Amino acid sequence: MLYQPCKYLLVLTFASMLGVAPTRVQAQAKPPASQEPQKNWKDRAEYDLYDAITKDNNPKTRLEKLQQWEKQYASTEWIKERRTLFMTTYFALGQAKDAVAVAKQILADEPKNFSAQFIIVTFTQALAGNSPTPDVLNQGKSAAGALIANIDTPPQNFTADQWKAQRPQVEELAHTTLGWIAMQEKGWPTAEEEFQKSLKINANSGQVDYYMGTAIASEKDVKKMPTALFYFARAATYAGPGALNPAGRQQVLDYVKRAYSGYHGSAQDFDKLLEAAKSSPLPPPDFSIKSATEIAEAAMKNEADWEQTHPLESTWKKLKDALMGPDGENYFNTGMKDALLPTLKGKVVKLEPESKPKTIILALEDGKTDGTVGDATLKFEKALAGNVEPGTELTFEGVPQSFTANPFMVMFNVDEDKLHGWTGKNAPAPVRHRPATKKQ
Repeated sequence: MLYQPCKYLLVLTFASMLGVAPTRVQAQAKPPASQEPQKNWKDRAEYDLYDAITKDNNPKTRLEKLQQWEKQYASTEWIKERRTLFMTTYFALGQAKDAVAVAKQILADEPKNFSAQFIIVTFTQALAGNSPTPDVLNQGKSAAGALIANIDTPPQNFTADQWKAQRPQVEELAHTTLGWIAMQEKGWPTAEEEFQKSLKINANSGQVDYYMGTAIASEKDVKKMPTALFYFARAATYAGPGALNPAGRQQVLDYVKRAYSGYHGSAQDFDKLLEAAKSSPLPPPDFSIKSATEIAEAAMKNEADWEQTHPLESTWKKLKDALMGPDGENYFNTGMKDALLPTLKGKVVKLEPESKPKTIILALEDGKTDGTVGDATLKFEKALAGNVEPGTELTFEGVPQSFTANPFMVMFNVDEDKLHGWTGKNAPAPVRHRPATKKQ
């Protein structure tokens, strides 16, 4: 499975939105009953440490200060703020396991906390690895579902404009994660549905294209395989923002070429698939790829139709195929030699001699040859009258006498009255006798 670092690790401004703002040390009036009780610092040193933490833009040193705060003030009225700062700092450092552990603590007290849900979803694939546990998948599914359920409401610390700008990325991440989780659970139709929603938000994502191809192909529906191949090809060819890295694209390209040949029966028109996928994020309305089975069935139907409309050519084709097979010589000796064959048709290649021939070399028609290479030699006891042009079409009934496989040739004895279509051009004019005159 391809995996690239999650692009949803948003810019620092977004990370800061998940945090908390510094709180001044000052005397405050008793808050209204609807608000949380007033929280206090243990001493000025605790506030100063907190203030230093919130002003530190370096995640590494900020984490050191947070650990100092936790060590010096294990008990604090600002536990929620500290957890959030820990979570967002781990988030900024890319420490998935630690960030998610704190996020789960936060959700235990605040089940709708956007920051915790977002971070769990962001790190679901990283935590899952190659052998995801049900716990990791379930917590990712729950968090992603919650993000989507509340997607219309700006989270805490986001203005309406900020949320309008960030919402598409969050929504796309949630659907992609739900699709990926469904893949791990082998829920292929659900995965396909979620990836479709993700691509509707952002049509240019090489990773999601790859996931979509995988989900559709795994459904084992041969009719949907062309669509799966399209998305694999899209992942392999798209090189803009959101694309797989070059190594990933090459990996997918190698795979889809093999998959295409396996499905289609050859690599013919593979370049057309790549061009279509490169040009559009979605399969065009008329997009299709014929399977090897469909191609074979169409060929069989065409052959059956051809045999019905070309009975003479079909007879020779079947005979020739048998003669060219591994048991051709035995087939000739036991099934053809000295037997009068049904009518065959061919084109003249050569006359021997060129006028009044006793031998005609024909290219018998089988639906494949171009009529220029002889494969049947007709022998006559008496010379034929005149001659015909090369390419003249003749039919005959003959008796095979011998056969060679290389070069391919069947020798026939043919009676003159069994040859049809011979026009005998340039035959000598018949001798006319003047009628005898009466004696006077």
